[in-house]
Amino acid sequence: MACGSCGTTENGVPKGCKSNGNCGSGSCGSGSNKLAVFDWLSNMTLPSGQERFNIFEVRFKNGRKHFYKNPDNLPITMGDIVATEGSPGHDIGTVSLAGELVKVQMKKRKITEDHEDVKKIYRKASQRDIDIWQQSRGKEEETQKRGREILGRLGLQMKLSDVEYQGDGNKATFYYTAETRVDFRQLIRDLASAFSIRVEMKQVGARQEAARLGGVGSCGRELCCSTWLTDFRKVTTSAARYQQLSLNPLKLAGQCGKLKCCLNFELDTYLDALKSFPKQDLVLKTEKGDAVFVKMDIFKNHLWYTYKEERFKWFRLTLEQVLEIVDLNKNNEKSLSLEEYEADVEIPVKVDFEDAVGQDSLTRFDVPKTSKRRNNRNKNKKKPVGAVANNTQAKPNPRRKPQAKPNNKTPQAKPQEQNKPQQQKPQAQNKPKPKPRPKPRPRPNANAKPNTNAKADVVVKPNVKANANTNEPKGEVKKPNKPRKNNNKNRNNNTPKNGSDSEK
Repeated sequence: MACGSCGTTENGVPKGCKSNGNCGSGSCGSGSNKLAVFDWLSNMTLPSGQERFNIFEVRFKNGRKHFYKNPDNLPITMGDIVATEGSPGHDIGTVSLAGELVKVQMKKRKITEDHEDVKKIYRKASQRDIDIWQQSRGKEEETQKRGREILGRLGLQMKLSDVEYQGDGNKATFYYTAETRVDFRQLIRDLASAFSIRVEMKQVGARQEAARLGGVGSCGRELCCSTWLTDFRKVTTSAARYQQLSLNPLKLAGQCGKLKCCLNFELDTYLDALKSFPKQDLVLKTEKGDAVFVKMDIFKNHLWYTYKEERFKWFRLTLEQVLEIVDLNKNNEKSLSLEEYEADVEIPVKVDFEDAVGQDSLTRFDVPKTSKRRNNRNKNKKKPVGAVANNTQAKPNPRRKPQAKPNNKTPQAKPQEQNKPQQQKPQAQNKPKPKPRPKPRPRPNANAKPNTNAKADVVVKPNVKANANTNEPKGEVKKPNKPRKNNNKNRNNNTPKNGSDSEK
């Protein structure tokens, strides 16, 4: 946008350097460049007979800028790397502004053309100058680490925030912050012997330190002091009071530890809006008692008052109602109670987003947590595999209802079946009728003697399903497994009876 290759054509169409937000010339105000200025006079021609302003603004590390003359009338444009006068030696910087806008910047900083701070531009930087400059810039991080080690060994109450090498590599400037005056004469000797360079110590404030280091503020944007803010105005707590902000130092302070500079940005707007509001120390006199101010909403024109004797409840009033009460009090008249005024206040209904699908839930993608108690209970209820297999074969499921099985012994009804309630009859009628089974063979008499010559497998088994897990003949005397207590009513239906009189 601001360098020579990013200018506009004759028709006003921007050329663009295709850098996609990272200008190679270093003067487009994007990327890591700070405090860049857009030259909106770059495509305008000067009046006839007027020479171009021969002073340029050169930018160095972290937004440090100075003004330099061009005595040799070198063809310099914005974005060029030049070698400037240093003390001693020379420094390497980038031209950040040229033309008539330099006059505006010099007037803003109160610097004249004949000022002693306006030094010279020697030449355009050669490739050798740029290589030495890049090597010196590469040493800055290691120099800062070793400088902090030396500082900690001496035990001085100061903080080393940044190191900047000169373009020729013969001098380094150490920026530090300190609350009190520090004697760093021994520190300069140690730094000069450790790095074999000239050392310059420069104290900066907390805001200047934040501007040099940069960062992201609580608003989510880069710090104003490191991007566009050039002067630091005084910020007081009264600016927060006028804007009805809570005096919380954690919220009002920036990364530098001081009050945020943005507190002054909207202060004038709040001061204009507060001209129509009554003073906060004004007491309203009503029939119920005196009322004092609590808080206000400036842009909604709402004020909250409460009684001196009953401070547990606040009453919302509009600005017109409060001014009406003030006029009555000036005429030595008491107004109605605050309850009656609050009843006339119309609060607009706030339209919120209707979450019909549940998309605004922060935990909608989280995996639901499972309860450990349930898993522990299930683990305790588990039994060995062998026992479970035998129980499933031998014992029926107690929760299942017994199904009505067709049998030839239906005319001889059992006493338990006769005493069942009649509520289960409709359920049995709705079930499909099972197919009739073949008649069982006659069973041997329990009183008769068993035949010793007969084989064991000739003995007829009364119910194959019930005794599927036993290989012994039915004639042997063996007690069946006792069913559970809750299944006593179905014992006669599921267990065979050996030698009972009812089967004869």
